[in-house]
Amino acid sequence: MGRILPDSADAGAGRESRLLAGNAEILIRAGLDPSAVEEKGLFAPKGWLRRISGEQAVLLGGGRALLLELAHPLVAAGVAAHSNFEKDPFGRLQRTLDAVSTITFGSRDAALAAVRGVERAHARVSGVLEVAVGPFPAGTVYDGRAPELMAWIWATLVDTALVVYERFVAPVEEAARCAYYLEHRVVARLLGIPDDLVPATWSDFRSWFETMLESDTLTVSEAAVRVARSVVSPPVRSPMTGTVRILTAALLPERLRDAFDLPMSARHRERFHELTENVRSLRGLRDA
Repeated sequence: MGRILPDSADAGAGRESRLLAGNAEILIRAGLDPSAVEEKGLFAPKGWLRRISGEQAVLLGGGRALLLELAHPLVAAGVAAHSNFEKDPFGRLQRTLDAVSTITFGSRDAALAAVRGVERAHARVSGVLEVAVGPFPAGTVYDGRAPELMAWIWATLVDTALVVYERFVAPVEEAARCAYYLEHRVVARLLGIPDDLVPATWSDFRSWFETMLESDTLTVSEAAVRVARSVVSPPVRSPMTGTVRILTAALLPERLRDAFDLPMSARHRERFHELTENVRSLRGLRDA
């Protein structure tokens, strides 16, 4: 007897059942209630994660976040080999930001679809370092699904959003920082980053992040410089090119700014101050 195929309704129900089971697993690993109302999304509407992430000025930190990611040689190798950075320098970053935004603000099912999208995108990234960089010898394997690399990419977004918010919007009190971080920690767990790679508290995160910034794990490679150049000095310049360069350089930690060869002259610093004041003024007009 031939194999009896289910009708379309039964097949659809089967796929939905498998998807829901997978969704529940993702929610449980993140410490969330799988039975939560779908339309409400995964995070509190007035929580600090949505408040900071929803501020448009945070997008001014895009260049900083990208170069922080690239400072890790294995991330840089993956970006250089698996993205069209010369023609679309911000494309990969924009896709990452879109996914995190959907996870943060979307309905439950939209957020979970974004999580799965990140998993699929990372699964396509793998290779080996062609030359030694920092502590990584030639031949070191990189994989977009490696928890350590995912943790670093997530951490650059956590830190950049807060740095930019405080620069262009308003100071954030310590209690609010802690609340913001605890919600963002859920994002990390949704993305499958193991608990032992996600610092437990905001204080722990700051200590770990600052140690990373000073460690040779972050060594700017030639691949990183090539990608960074496409962001701050693209072949086809636009009216925003100079602004992007100044914002990126000014917001980066000094050690990495120097490694990416992004000097800050007195004129650059003056321009950055002007940009800061202009953004604050525009926000004041908007909120008035």
